[in-house]
Amino acid sequence: MNRLADQTSPYLRQHAENPVDWWPWGDEAFAEARRRDVPVLLSVGYSACHWCHVMAHESFEDDEVAAVVNELFVSIKVDREERPDVDAVYMEATQAMTGAGGWPMTVFMTPEGEPFFCGTYFPREKRPGMPGFLDVCRAIDDAWTNRRAEVVEQGGKLAEHLRQTLAAAPGSRPVPGAEVVDAAVAGLIGAHDEARGGFGGAPKFPQPASVELLLRAASRHAGDLEGDDGTALRAATTTLDHMAAGGIYDHLGGGFARYSVDARWLVPHFEKMLYDQALLIRSYLHAWQLTGAPRHRQVVDETITYVLRDLRHPAGGFFSAEDADSEGEEGRFYVWTPDEVRSALGPDEAVSAMEWWGVTEEGNFTAGEAQPSGPGGAGRTILNRLHAVGRIERPPLIQDCRLRLFDARGERVRPGLDDKVLTEWNGLMLATLAEAAAATGNRAWLEAAVQAGEFLCLRMRSADGRWLRSWQGDPTDPEATGRAHQPAFAADHAALVDGFTRLAEATGQARWMAVARATADVLLALFRDTEGSGFFTTGADAEALVARPKDLQDGATPSANSNAAWALLRLAALTGERAYRDAAEEVLALLGPLAGEHPLAFAHLAAGVDLHARGSTEVVIPGSSLDLVGTVQQRWLPDAVLAWGEPYPSPLWEGRTEGHAYVCQGYSCRLPTTDPAVLTDQLTGSTH
Repeated sequence: MNRLADQTSPYLRQHAENPVDWWPWGDEAFAEARRRDVPVLLSVGYSACHWCHVMAHESFEDDEVAAVVNELFVSIKVDREERPDVDAVYMEATQAMTGAGGWPMTVFMTPEGEPFFCGTYFPREKRPGMPGFLDVCRAIDDAWTNRRAEVVEQGGKLAEHLRQTLAAAPGSRPVPGAEVVDAAVAGLIGAHDEARGGFGGAPKFPQPASVELLLRAASRHAGDLEGDDGTALRAATTTLDHMAAGGIYDHLGGGFARYSVDARWLVPHFEKMLYDQALLIRSYLHAWQLTGAPRHRQVVDETITYVLRDLRHPAGGFFSAEDADSEGEEGRFYVWTPDEVRSALGPDEAVSAMEWWGVTEEGNFTAGEAQPSGPGGAGRTILNRLHAVGRIERPPLIQDCRLRLFDARGERVRPGLDDKVLTEWNGLMLATLAEAAAATGNRAWLEAAVQAGEFLCLRMRSADGRWLRSWQGDPTDPEATGRAHQPAFAADHAALVDGFTRLAEATGQARWMAVARATADVLLALFRDTEGSGFFTTGADAEALVARPKDLQDGATPSANSNAAWALLRLAALTGERAYRDAAEEVLALLGPLAGEHPLAFAHLAAGVDLHARGSTEVVIPGSSLDLVGTVQQRWLPDAVLAWGEPYPSPLWEGRTEGHAYVCQGYSCRLPTTDPAVLTDQLTGSTH
């Protein structure tokens, strides 16, 4: 057994019994490499990564490979979800050296941490176009032994490239205006797949931030048929409908897989990530609020149900992911043969169920293949509604079949659970759950959101109050104290600010606004680039890496900078604190122009530019006038912030009378009202 058995990361613990002599990331590993005068082998992955498992099985669990690796290198295993800072630095190096990136990430570097050879997955034995891992290891050793100066020079050059690339220059331009957002929306519409939804071809990722930006554009013309031709809304709902119909959506248990390997959303990579659920729920929630379509609300209900049922710690935090594999096979838990459906339902009802979800004798999925199977396949079907896109609402018979199939599936071996709790992803889910609870009036969801907030405050902070990145404890024990470690990053703080702000808006409790402000203050104090613009990934109190990265580009999750800009703008509107707005404007000035040119990479940032350009609408309702509060919460008002219930330090509360609603926008205020109908008119643009 190596040194990973006591780590909080399930991914690291998966490698604890490898014959490879793994070290966790830390000074001790690099000191050992210097003592032995050997390179460092860095392997970065995550627990739900299919190809990480493949490389582990082929190489890291192999005694012959391990013997070579242990002789030639000091080997470090990193969970990218716990250490996004390490991942960001060396992914930049991998992309610079190879033109591509991904996981598993394999990096060879000097004992000083300077990378000189990078790659991703290597098979154990060479294949056409792919060197074998053992051959790579021996070649690296030869270069280190016989061409050391060349290797060190390469590492130094690459390290300097990283320092320059990851240090964004100070913003020299003002914050761009709505024209950038319009260009971004036009770019998204141009890239949209009108036939099947989504953006681009296979593999196809959900990209909820892009859908959100389209919905924002559509919301400006809600109820105004002459103001917009409906293109943005059509693109957004086409994507949402195809995803909800495809195999990427779990039609029995709710929730979304990470992505689809084909262009029509049929065949998923079956892992389920918490952040995907958090971000996609928002898109379906806002589509429902905008259109009133029950099919969007159904996805919201079922996905939140999935998260609360399968990804929730009993004490309230949320686990990271479920694996793609079970019983050693990708997708085994989710696919069905006709005989399995008949066994669960009986022959008569099975006919209706198989017709509804497209189950056939030949099937549509073969494990291990990146495409649907054709006729003569394995006879296993990924449940889907692609033959009836937009029609996922189930008649009573089908709903009954769904529940019975779900129970039958529950007898199978479940995919592995990554039970670590990550602060950033929990912040995203907290914001979503609080907003969904407020919009729907679902008290159980609101209670779950409050419990999640309590979990974060109790278990995700050190004794001195510093937010931490990752927690792991007994996943079944509500009293588990567990272990939290690794100082939190900028992305964690940004997500927390937004999450706690949303929780304050949902509950009317001032204490959550106090936590949001305190977290924002730390974000500015520890992560802000005082000599440039934006936020560094790591805090001023963190260990020094070969470069100090900045998370700038939106990906599967919003970048730390775009989410910080968004959260700080909203917090500034609620508190009147100019420092929050100033910090947000620095980010928007630095990155805003890129949003119009590269909307798929900066969609969340573009939403921040839009909020800044159009200005926030501040709604204040002192006390607990629930009719008035509900009037605001039930609508999707993309640029609105809501202060109600308990007052907290903010100019918004000055001179306000309990039982009245106050709406202000663009430095002007409407007359106060006690009438929900009048408030509705004020929120939708009518004058009173």
